[in-house]
Amino acid sequence: MTLPDAPSSPAGADRTFQVDLRGLVDLLSHHLYSSPRVYLRELMQNAVDALTARHRLEPGAPADAFGIRLYADGSVVRVEDDGVGLTEADVHTFLATIGRSSKRAEKIAEQRGDFIGQFGIGLLSCFLVADEIHVLSRSAATPEAPAVEWRGRGDGSYTVRALPASARPRPGTTVTLTPRADAGEWTRPAQVHALARHFGSLLRHPVTFDDGKGGPGGTGAAVNPEPAPWARTYPTPGARSRALAAFGEETLGFTPLDTIELDLPAVGLKGIACVLPEAVPAGRRHGHRVHVKGMLLSEQAEEILPEWAFFVRCVVDAESLRPTASRESLYEDDTLAAVRDALAERLRAWISRAAASDPDLLGRFLQAHHLAVKSLAVHDDEILRMLLPWLPFETTDGHATLDEFARTHRTVLVTSSVEEFRQVAAIASAAGLGVVNGGYTYDRELVHRLPEIRPEVTVADLDPATLTAHLDPVDRETELAAAAYLAQARDALAVFDCDVALRTFHPASAPALLVDSREARHERTRSQLAREQEGGLWGDILGALRQEAPRAQLILNQLNPLVRTAVSIDEPELARTSAEALYGQAAMLSRRPLRPAESSLINRSFLDLLAHALRKDS
Repeated sequence: MTLPDAPSSPAGADRTFQVDLRGLVDLLSHHLYSSPRVYLRELMQNAVDALTARHRLEPGAPADAFGIRLYADGSVVRVEDDGVGLTEADVHTFLATIGRSSKRAEKIAEQRGDFIGQFGIGLLSCFLVADEIHVLSRSAATPEAPAVEWRGRGDGSYTVRALPASARPRPGTTVTLTPRADAGEWTRPAQVHALARHFGSLLRHPVTFDDGKGGPGGTGAAVNPEPAPWARTYPTPGARSRALAAFGEETLGFTPLDTIELDLPAVGLKGIACVLPEAVPAGRRHGHRVHVKGMLLSEQAEEILPEWAFFVRCVVDAESLRPTASRESLYEDDTLAAVRDALAERLRAWISRAAASDPDLLGRFLQAHHLAVKSLAVHDDEILRMLLPWLPFETTDGHATLDEFARTHRTVLVTSSVEEFRQVAAIASAAGLGVVNGGYTYDRELVHRLPEIRPEVTVADLDPATLTAHLDPVDRETELAAAAYLAQARDALAVFDCDVALRTFHPASAPALLVDSREARHERTRSQLAREQEGGLWGDILGALRQEAPRAQLILNQLNPLVRTAVSIDEPELARTSAEALYGQAAMLSRRPLRPAESSLINRSFLDLLAHALRKDS
């Protein structure tokens, strides 16, 4: 509210802040609240807190004795409650001072946990849709006090006057807004009813809506006709499960794979977690629908669950979680951290039950969410022991669980990247080696922990030497006959730090295998640096390292007809071109990213071979 200019005062004297209410409302609308629609939530929230205080005064009153009534006809929006109400002194204290709230008064400060709101700026949200707020109230705490009227305007001015008791015969408060023309989107009767349902469907006090014309649901239609589904009684456990699943589907918009009931009595939290029926991209976290004391706080509250639990979406109602200033997310404190840990434990328990008693459900769950479970198993020994044998991996036997794979292969080899696996998969399979693709997130780490579950199994990283040791050497006569070609091939591929060898292996349809280890790739980097530093001391050192470090290997398959023809070529240029073409084909089959020089080599060797074929035909 804008105060008049203060009189001049001596230097150093205390002054009072002046508040520009229009600027404050603009700040709220652009930086605190996500949308003008929150005005109705704030009004309903104030009404709920007033009802809570009224029940304090009259603890023997039935739970549904007092309620909230909403009215909207296009010209006004009105929220009326049977709550504790205000006296004229309360109005001056709490409505005329920004930042002060009755919920912060000393007399109830120690009991503030019973109230939803914790800030005294909620009523200002009404200025997002109206230029004037009219409040008519009568106190239940001081029954003999007259009714009181407060009118606040967007320019920061307000008036207060006492009215006879007949102006409001019963205790409670009525807030009336006259919407601005540009606020019709949020104040039309149908929209007010929809917002009331959106924010207040789980409120514990009866809430009704009236448009004066028998609008949505009819005059006096219940906004929250039934309690939350977890608060109802059902004839059988099966009926309860079906009702919770139906509520999850209606609220979240998908048919859950399963529904997990959540109950944390220590913080008064109840609700459900719905397991998504399909996988979600790694790292994408779905927001959860969180209510505080029945009032919807947020539909995108990510902080309620740990990051690994992206396979569920929750609908919960809690008593003891603290909202932030905007009341659109949760305040990060020790209570929220404890709730997050407790809910994580509920999800682990659900996975344990599925593994122990419902293998069909577990199979469908793992098929959709194996990545989430892998991320959990990395850090959770119990889940690791329980589910690691069931998790799917890419192997040389196809997609299989580690339990299935370990029955066939007592020694399990694991690659460090997807590219390495694709390089060796076909050859390793033909050689009888059991290799698992460890290039995906979590896979290599998990495979190395398999001996904790299957002590009889040995796990090791795949070394290129392990693979080449399983390739059969050619006989000495064949080796000597191919010596000239191999020398020309090594010379042609020296620029790629690649050696060339001749072996026999299956499948015979594979002409060549490019074995390109991590050490070889590191060596290429050192070689490039050495060439840039040629002539210097650092270049000499790197050159010496280059001679000792392992290199990539192009292994030609003597069983392949194309290779047998190539090693017999006696034309030097054609021999070099064929070696380059074989290298390029093997590099492409490895499916690793090609370097620019390799792409150029593939194009050049193809054109040279095409030109040679055309000259030969002519």
